[in-house]
Amino acid sequence: MTNDQLPIKNQELLDVQRLAGARFDSVASRIIPVSFGNDAAGIQAARQGVALVDFCHWGLIKVSGDDRLRYLHNQSTNDFQTRQPGQGCQTVFVTSTARTIDLATAYILADAVLLLVSPNCRQQIMEWLDRYIFPMDRVALQDVSEENAVFSLIGPVSDALLTGLGVEISGEDASHQQLMLGDNQVRIAVGSGLAMPGYTVICPAENAAQVWQTLTTAGAIPIGDRVWEQLRIQQGRPAPGHELTEDYNPLEAGLWQTISFSKGCYIGQETIARLNTYKGVKQRLWGIRLSAPTDLGSAITIDGEKVGKLTSLTETDQGVFGLAYIRTKAGGAGLKVLLGDVEGEIMAVPCLSHDYYEPSP
Repeated sequence: MTNDQLPIKNQELLDVQRLAGARFDSVASRIIPVSFGNDAAGIQAARQGVALVDFCHWGLIKVSGDDRLRYLHNQSTNDFQTRQPGQGCQTVFVTSTARTIDLATAYILADAVLLLVSPNCRQQIMEWLDRYIFPMDRVALQDVSEENAVFSLIGPVSDALLTGLGVEISGEDASHQQLMLGDNQVRIAVGSGLAMPGYTVICPAENAAQVWQTLTTAGAIPIGDRVWEQLRIQQGRPAPGHELTEDYNPLEAGLWQTISFSKGCYIGQETIARLNTYKGVKQRLWGIRLSAPTDLGSAITIDGEKVGKLTSLTETDQGVFGLAYIRTKAGGAGLKVLLGDVEGEIMAVPCLSHDYYEPSP
């Protein structure tokens, strides 16, 4: 399929990105920039300056109705009942046996909740949520992905960039405000989607090109999906189809910060609570530094015994790096392993935690 045949979400935005050197491909059935020909500079910007990435292929779902908070409270791992407009949180949708479906970010509005879900997951999440709406529930679901554009600012200079544009926003991760950015009304949320400083920007699709230009003119360095994927793996953010599948639960995936252990019953809650109470997590997600590239899905061994599986892989300026599930009894950070003839060392990564929850006395 050629680029001209791919579905187009916002032609004006694509034209602006093309003039900036973007090379496009189809991701999640959308044309997006996979590279701006500046991968090394983009990584540097994310680490020391400010990078800008197009999230328009991610899904945005609006949940409205008087029962929306109670409903989402019962359908995912985090606490929604105590959230107020302007706040937000990350949450995981899981099956009844606590197997992972997706890691989402929720933004609480005055009359709705916006869910930012991973590429390729919006239809699955819509169907999943719809399945659990009962006749008496005052809940409505709407896929608003096409009506909106989503961008992520990543890097320590993000604050200064927004301040220079007259925007002041602070608070906990996923807290957000609706405000003016230049001539356009946008919603800006704290958090880049990684364990790196930054912000998420949501705007009407028809204003996407103008918002993109405002941010790049102010100094944000555009990066493609290829750089985002490298950052995702280095930071340890698990992704559907790789680390988030029906083979794993959110405790194994290191997503403890997205789980409320004090709220009431929700789908998958019994399994998650039991694993925490009895310290029963049998495998854990870690970073892994490799001596050479190898195949995704490769078995990880110690002394010929399989102890894990490689789930993501990228080549960086510091060598080959991946994400892998490792049996808890085998060990964690610092463990030396083999993937065939390739040597590996298990590493901690910023997005993941592995500490059991201990209730306050």
